[in-house]
Amino acid sequence: MSKIPFPFEGYNEPSPKRIRVLFGGDIVVDTTNALLVWEHVYYPQYYFHKSDVTMTRLKPSTTATAADSSSEIFDLVMGARRATEAAVVYHSGPLADLVKIEFDKADAWFEEEEEIFVHPKDPYKRVDVIQSARHVRVEVEGIVLADTQKPRLLYETGLPVRTYIPKTDVRLDLLEHADLTSACPYKGVAAYYDVNVPSGKKEGIVWWYRNPTLECADVKGYVAFYDEKVDVFVDDVKVERPKTHF
Repeated sequence: MSKIPFPFEGYNEPSPKRIRVLFGGDIVVDTTNALLVWEHVYYPQYYFHKSDVTMTRLKPSTTATAADSSSEIFDLVMGARRATEAAVVYHSGPLADLVKIEFDKADAWFEEEEEIFVHPKDPYKRVDVIQSARHVRVEVEGIVLADTQKPRLLYETGLPVRTYIPKTDVRLDLLEHADLTSACPYKGVAAYYDVNVPSGKKEGIVWWYRNPTLECADVKGYVAFYDEKVDVFVDDVKVERPKTHF
């Protein structure tokens, strides 16, 4: 696991972008004064000054209460629609008079005119995709699942390097489409495969992007394996399995 020295947990800074948050056909936030707050080291969240939030859309939560008096939990309400536990208003401490809206509770988020997904991108992290000529072999229980000399390596700050392999170099006959997807603001929406081996099905250990974001377009149609769950050989040398960051 790579260490991430900055930004550290608790760090915050003003965002130079115009941020808008939509819910129920209404704009509940429209500001150029948002704060990026790192609740943990992996990525930030947007926090807003109360003056930039349509506070009439916030109603005391019907399902939860805050752990102490420093904050209060609210539902987001628009007409008949109600998103429970959608916002936190801070009354004291370093975040006093700020409002956090849970990203997945709103209908849409925009930075300037670009819609964003999953969570804000971290301005101090980047993703690079590099063509490689290394010989990469992937095995499960001694069965070769992939063997290539034209992998594409995806470097993402603070995370293990991921190897993307063209499907023509993968044992597709051993893969089965999984009922699973995940989303990343840097790469897009991933689909998954299970792997069928004699000992049984290995679920969700392979993923790929049908339509990745522009910055990661070079992995389109390539597949990646969870190195934590398979055996990887690079130039015939077995690679130590990485540790996950969560």
